[in-house]
Amino acid sequence: MRFFKNFFKKEKAQAQKHSRGILIFENTSEVIKAENILKKYDYDIKVVGPPAHLRKGCDLAIEFPLVEAMGILTLLEKEGHPPLDWFPSNDENLKPVDLFHVKDYGNYLMVRAANMKITVHKSTLKIVNISGGGCPDVPYLAAMLVGKKLTEAPQPKTLGHTLCGYALQLAYDKIKELCLRS
Repeated sequence: MRFFKNFFKKEKAQAQKHSRGILIFENTSEVIKAENILKKYDYDIKVVGPPAHLRKGCDLAIEFPLVEAMGILTLLEKEGHPPLDWFPSNDENLKPVDLFHVKDYGNYLMVRAANMKITVHKSTLKIVNISGGGCPDVPYLAAMLVGKKLTEAPQPKTLGHTLCGYALQLAYDKIKELCLRS
């Protein structure tokens, strides 16, 4: 009998360890500020898309370990950037939407993060296309990145300061991770 009690205790502890929640914000700027605050304090967070029925004006949310909810909420309140709301995301209807989509086209690899796409020639690591979004800085971002190698290109976050620039930075980081891993 003791074996079963310990077994179920361990399963429950494991489920709690992996339980996640999502923070909902009014706009992208608030998400970015909260992300920076939480990363500064080494919280294990991830920017995600909230389920459509939970969006309150922003297409981004922050996923976090549910066990850290009180610490995260207290910190964000103290820093002046509390979320509009938060939810545990264990229920299938509350699962966040992954921002990333990766497509392998043989010689090319494309990563889409939210509304922005970056495509790289796999053997040369040259950026061949930047597309998506509707922000005014997208043509500038494309002009500054297309034709450069991933290892030499500037980070999009140093060039653009819009939602599109932020999403492109996410795509850029992901494609570097995929192309440069050894």
